[in-house]
Amino acid sequence: MNLGIAGKWALVCGASKGLGLGCAQALAAEGVHVLIVARGEPALQAAAAQLRQAGAATAEVQCVAADITTEAGRAAVFGVRQDFDIVVTNAGGPPPGDFRDWDREAWIKAVDANMLTPIELIKRTVDGMAARGFGRIVNITSSSVKAPIDILGLSNGARSGLTGFVAGVARTKLAASGVTLNNLLPGAFDTDRLRGTMQGAATKTGQPLEAVMDARRKNIPARRFGTPEEFGAICAFLCSQHAAYITGQNVLADGGAYPGTY
Repeated sequence: MNLGIAGKWALVCGASKGLGLGCAQALAAEGVHVLIVARGEPALQAAAAQLRQAGAATAEVQCVAADITTEAGRAAVFGVRQDFDIVVTNAGGPPPGDFRDWDREAWIKAVDANMLTPIELIKRTVDGMAARGFGRIVNITSSSVKAPIDILGLSNGARSGLTGFVAGVARTKLAASGVTLNNLLPGAFDTDRLRGTMQGAATKTGQPLEAVMDARRKNIPARRFGTPEEFGAICAFLCSQHAAYITGQNVLADGGAYPGTY
């Protein structure tokens, strides 16, 4: 299927590895020009080289090593390019733990990274998208928005706040201007983030890491973890011309793990 977005410009955050890189790969394969951003420059440069090699011949790849959760980081990104047709927001999730141990600073950091940063990126880009008659915002959040995870309270709270914000703004006049805003909710995908969370559970319970991960797999109807590549394909579709009638939605990709009907 031709997604109809070749030649568009995309900003993809947290794109040096994992789900962010999977999204950048899928977009570049469609001929989308991508500006990828992440904090670690060596990994980011390696990701950019990979994208240039594997992406469509017409896709341009730029990269900015910066912390997108800071004003300085956002200024660095928008100093390279002001206008984007596609924005994929993504920031590392807050650490797991017990809510009794989190002080105000921990909560502010979580909200700043996982709620306020996406809102700032949306604010900086949607009006230009509306003026051009096309725009796609995809926020990588978490399946914990639908089914909270006890040790991920910081993430549960911050990402739920973003979800509520997007539900409102997606249904403003932006919807009639060709701009869609959706959230993409990953369940258990084979990433460093998953391993970090599983390591925390292993440490807490005294079990080996692989035993904890195997138990998690068995609780997923698909009996496996997702891959960044298939996650990226979902993201690319939401950014496509074909998804123009999908906005304000929370798209759950979790191998069937969420047990609810709605």
